[in-house]
Amino acid sequence: AQRRQLLLIVLLLSVVCLGVSSQPITDSQRLFSIAVNRVTHLHLLAQRLFSDFESSLQTEEQRQLNKVFLQDFCNSDYIISPIDKHETQRSSVLKLLSISYRLVESWEFPSRSLSGGSSLRNQISPRLSELKTGILLLIRANQDEAENYPDSDALQHAPYGNYYQSLGGNESLRQTYELLACFKKDMHKVETYLTVAKCRLSPEANCTL
Repeated sequence: AQRRQLLLIVLLLSVVCLGVSSQPITDSQRLFSIAVNRVTHLHLLAQRLFSDFESSLQTEEQRQLNKVFLQDFCNSDYIISPIDKHETQRSSVLKLLSISYRLVESWEFPSRSLSGGSSLRNQISPRLSELKTGILLLIRANQDEAENYPDSDALQHAPYGNYYQSLGGNESLRQTYELLACFKKDMHKVETYLTVAKCRLSPEANCTL
């Protein structure tokens, strides 16, 4: 009888553990995982391109360009986004997705002008398009959270100015530096926003940055 009682306890514990560990993965969670993986890869590509370009410069050139860049701004600075990690954590999932969408879309054209090895550069545009599509699907899935955010059509026509549009194949060192630095900065932003938004789907998760 004692053995039977022990087996029953073990069986009950197994059922409880199975119930905890086999939480169903929703379509939204799956989409978030794919989006985070893609933007993480884009951020790594951006870091690689920027690092390769910096290594080709003289020490004084690096110092001067970094000094100028700190005083300058990126085209994406016109896209209103959280000013720090605390505001990021307080932002809704839909807000983080909308900002991420606009940041990604703002690079669809200028990404073709990024300097660097063709094998790396050629990966960026298609990956940006894939990421944009994935974020749009997540926006539609979360659209019911708030009616005040723009729909997909409004997002597609959001203005970004023409700061990067004039960059061609003969851009200066400063323009190249700024383009690569801004791309790296924006991919880091998107990676952060999507990671926090994804974390919100797990109530027990600690989403602190």
